[in-house]
Amino acid sequence: GGAHKGVSSVCCLSLPPLSLSLSLSLSVRMVIKTELCAYTEGRIYPGRGMRYVARDGKVHIFGSAKARRLHNQRIKPVKLRWTQAWRRHNKKGKVEESAKKRARRTFKVQKAIVGLSLEDFQRKKARRPELRAAAKEAATKEAKVKAEKKAAQAAKAKAAMKSTGPAQKQQFSKQAKPAGKGGGKR
Repeated sequence: GGAHKGVSSVCCLSLPPLSLSLSLSLSVRMVIKTELCAYTEGRIYPGRGMRYVARDGKVHIFGSAKARRLHNQRIKPVKLRWTQAWRRHNKKGKVEESAKKRARRTFKVQKAIVGLSLEDFQRKKARRPELRAAAKEAATKEAKVKAEKKAAQAAKAKAAMKSTGPAQKQQFSKQAKPAGKGGGKR
């Protein structure tokens, strides 16, 4: 035995027809169209639940009579622990997302500006605290000078009041009252 010309030796594994039909049924899934309850946000499968048409024409789909009753009583679903709205409001479930958010960290990246190189920028940044301190000192000196001037003006005004004497003060206090019926609040 040698190999025949034009015939290739390929080994094929044949599956019985039963297993083939099983693999096909597993790969094809039946999709059921479900609705969401307008109140509880739970799934409503075909043949379940009820549709409620309000006066304004809005169609609400409820999963149970309990959900419809609570909706008609205007009780907020956020207040009831068994609704999805309450779970969302109180951050129940979805633990994985919060863990991912915590893992992210912000970090600073320094880049050179068009007019400056990175080294020049860092030197300038290092100089800033000194400039700030100098500006702060200048501001405090200016404030002190203003306060001293104000105090000097107040002292001058006080001295001027003393020099005029009490006679002028009496003149202001004994002003003539306007003539009238002397009416007040009645």
